[in-house]
Amino acid sequence: KGKKKATGTRGGDSLRTARPPLPHPNLSAGDRRGARPPPPGGLPLLLAMALQGKKLINNPDDVVTEFIEGLVETYPGLQYLDGFPEIKVVLRADAVGGAYDKVAVISGGGSGHEPAHAGFVGPGMLTAAVSGDVFASPPVDSILAAIRAVTGTMGCLLIIKNYTGDRLNFGLAAEQAKSEGYKIEMVIVGDDCALPPPRGIAGRRGLAGTILVHKVAGAAADAGLSLADVAAEAKHASEAVGTMGVALSVCTLPGQVTSDRLGPEQIELGLGIHGEPGAAVVELQTVDVVVEHVLKQILSQETQYLPITRGSNAVLLINGLGATPVMELMIAARKAVPELQLEYGIAVDRVYTGTFMTSLDMAGLSITIMRSDENILQRLDAPTKAPAWPVGSEGNRPPAKFPVAVPPSPSMKDDEILSERQELSKQGCMLEAAIEAAAKELIDLKDNLNDWDSKVGDGDCGTTMYRGATAILEDMKTRYHLNDAAGTVNEIGSTIRKVMGGTSGILYDILCKAAYASLKQNKNITAYEWADALEASIAAVSKYGGARAGYRTMLDALIPASTVLKQSLLKLGMIR
Repeated sequence: KGKKKATGTRGGDSLRTARPPLPHPNLSAGDRRGARPPPPGGLPLLLAMALQGKKLINNPDDVVTEFIEGLVETYPGLQYLDGFPEIKVVLRADAVGGAYDKVAVISGGGSGHEPAHAGFVGPGMLTAAVSGDVFASPPVDSILAAIRAVTGTMGCLLIIKNYTGDRLNFGLAAEQAKSEGYKIEMVIVGDDCALPPPRGIAGRRGLAGTILVHKVAGAAADAGLSLADVAAEAKHASEAVGTMGVALSVCTLPGQVTSDRLGPEQIELGLGIHGEPGAAVVELQTVDVVVEHVLKQILSQETQYLPITRGSNAVLLINGLGATPVMELMIAARKAVPELQLEYGIAVDRVYTGTFMTSLDMAGLSITIMRSDENILQRLDAPTKAPAWPVGSEGNRPPAKFPVAVPPSPSMKDDEILSERQELSKQGCMLEAAIEAAAKELIDLKDNLNDWDSKVGDGDCGTTMYRGATAILEDMKTRYHLNDAAGTVNEIGSTIRKVMGGTSGILYDILCKAAYASLKQNKNITAYEWADALEASIAAVSKYGGARAGYRTMLDALIPASTVLKQSLLKLGMIR
């Protein structure tokens, strides 16, 4: 059903497979295109290769360093420490050399969650991000290298997600940095609301809510606050945030096989961003049902993970897990906002929808709610140049709906009819006669037009024209102000578009709209103005339809007609 199947991550059942061999040297160029010799491992290895997840990569071992190289090539405000492959650190180009005069905010963890964490490095957010290998905590030496590179006299705040490897490695690096004279504080984010309250030492997992903590801490540091104050704001934010994810597939690690852990009609509630088991595997539901369940879990009064009650204010973050289209994320946002407001009585101050913290190519989303106050909103709205932070998300939210503007043209509303028979002027009578004659001619030609069209097309041209002509005659009785030539042409276009449909209806309406625009500029409409209007109509149809003379379209009839009309007027002395 289109769902991607993928493998678990930190387990031991994933197989690393050999890379596809180069074409056999004894094959000709033609043979190479059509055949490939069996790999050295024979049929079992060939089968493993077929199951390997498709990736646009080179060597699977180089994906992190090559990602970092591409990132800094894309964003000139970023640099990386020259310590590949052991040290993988992205940092602000303006914050190196030990001269940084504000609190440095550093985060990091295993790779595979891009754009987190490196994508959130920039003024107003992170000062540096430390990357480990895919789903592996960065080594202590890498963390120390980041601290030494960007930490000045104001000190450094480390923000990490609640995973054992990150706690240990960042913790040891922090202690080592303190022994070297650096001022260090650490905030650990555990915002997962999917699982029951933990009884052991592991605690709740860190998820996408960490990004909001990054933003709060980064803005506080950028404002010049002390290390203690920046750490206090980050800790306050970390205690006011809750997240839950839903996966349609498990991710596939670079160079590893694709797993069938989730069936085509299954989703997993609370699946971790490293593929850790979630709360339950259930049948695929509509997004509205999924959003309702996730919000209910995050706001559960039983677990009391999130200290938020009816009448509170909140920030909402809808996060794609790697392979979820923006369309699906926006559909989830459209459900989540009114659900929070109407069902839970929570005012939504800000909405951030996009891809913030992923799990490689996992299909699915996570929803994050953060209790907001004036200070948190100020930090979230503060400017930042971090490339992955959403642009234009700051500020108060106006009403979502705005009324459709009434068109400025004299077109009548669909339900408006003329209350009484018009007293027609001489020109109005001439226009009525011309419209009636043209419409009746089209009606009489219905069968011939169908016959001619059947030789080159689908044989319905006459039927389509008949439908348009009869509708024009009907609307002329009650809807057209025939004394207003320009307005009548405009209304004819509206009639045609409604009853003819398809491409032809749109083209004829464009023709009429262009004629209307040309005619309405003149109070006294003569044959000369009609000729100009036809010329303008032809130009509009050509512009938007893309056709020209000789393309065997309606223009091959209209262009000669316009030429003959102008020539006839010239002979009669009626053209300027």
